[in-house]
Amino acid sequence: FMPPLNEGSILYMPTAPPGMSEGEAVKVLQSMDARLKTFPEVTSVFGKAGRASTPTDPAPLSMAEIVVLLKPRDQWRPGLTWDGLVKEMDAKMQYPGMPNAWWMPIQTRTEMLATGIRSQLGIKVFGDSVEEIQKTAVAIENAVSKVPGTRSAYAERAAGGFFADFEIDRPEAARHGLLVKDINDVIMSAIGGRNISETVEGRERYPINVRYAREFRDDPDTLKNVLISTQSGPIPLSQVAHLKFKTGPSMLRSEGGKLVGFVFVDIADRPIAEYVADAKKAVHSEVSIPSGQRLEWAGQFKYFERAKEKLTLVVPITLALVFFLLYLNTKSLTETIIVMLAVPFSLVGAIWLLYLLGYNMSVAVWVGIIALAGLDAETGVVMLLYLTLAHKRRERSGKLRSFQDLEDSIVEGAAQRIRPKLMTVLTTMIGLVPVLWSTGTGADVMKRIAAPM
Repeated sequence: FMPPLNEGSILYMPTAPPGMSEGEAVKVLQSMDARLKTFPEVTSVFGKAGRASTPTDPAPLSMAEIVVLLKPRDQWRPGLTWDGLVKEMDAKMQYPGMPNAWWMPIQTRTEMLATGIRSQLGIKVFGDSVEEIQKTAVAIENAVSKVPGTRSAYAERAAGGFFADFEIDRPEAARHGLLVKDINDVIMSAIGGRNISETVEGRERYPINVRYAREFRDDPDTLKNVLISTQSGPIPLSQVAHLKFKTGPSMLRSEGGKLVGFVFVDIADRPIAEYVADAKKAVHSEVSIPSGQRLEWAGQFKYFERAKEKLTLVVPITLALVFFLLYLNTKSLTETIIVMLAVPFSLVGAIWLLYLLGYNMSVAVWVGIIALAGLDAETGVVMLLYLTLAHKRRERSGKLRSFQDLEDSIVEGAAQRIRPKLMTVLTTMIGLVPVLWSTGTGADVMKRIAAPM
């Protein structure tokens, strides 16, 4: 619902299935960087896989974020737009099993902080079971992928994690004089690591963590042979614990005390409200939502719904205030209605221009339409003033005796108001035409404000 804001860069976010190794993630990331750098509009490319060194970025290793810095628009290929460039990049960046998402870096960060969604549209699936949530989310992914305008759709696979589970043999541990705590301490120290102290460097404190080197803990057989000290001497871990590998959720999301799964949807060439209407129909007809689960449409659609509710209240109040102020000025209900009736006709040209420019309805467009309505009311008042003055002049001079005299007075008043109306309209147009031709940062928003006027 917000107009695109050209930040001079693109954030490319492919998502891999869970379980990707660190080495494979680096290999794929380097391949993606190299492909993106081949576009002549690209200055530089840099990306990351997984989380950064901050608690506010809990990204899994399967989530990559690649920032593509672009050259100035005057150095692009002739006729190429931002949407066209993204379309070319998306066609070239097709990796099996990795859906793409394209957006602006700053806008993406804002959306992720506000809603947790890293695409234009997100569908939240609330429920009580991670497996059931994932099952419903995958079904929704398949349904919305068929909706026209879907560039990509991806449901989070939260239930794809692998875990090493040690089941302690309590009778055997008791035979060796070991407590469960003793065995857990060895497992934690050997595999997960344990903080034994901390180092002080000025005002900074760093924990000292001790655990086995990687070559002693990266293989199941090696883990089974981890030694545990007993009264009769060291014994391997396999004598008192059984190692099993299990699958489970790699991460848990929750909102409002309920588990939740996300379906990310990247949209192209369609208004978000129109797309969501079709997507809801597809989900309703193809997906069966189990009892205890519910859906919530998030992302920019949530802002659209919120803005729609506010505009439903603000627009009538604004029109009522304009009507009241006009009535105070004219002291005539008839003249006020005449001025207000002219406002909708001025919007016809604005709608046609928006259609020809390919602009969707957005907050910026609504700002321009409201400003246009105010400008039209102003010119309507000027026109009504000159018509009234011409009518009164003829009436005082006794030249208003027939219908022809009334028609002549209307023509006279309309002719006299041409100059002030041209001054008002041309001043606005001359000031806004450069905005329509601008290409700098923020021009996409300003164009949508200026176009209706």
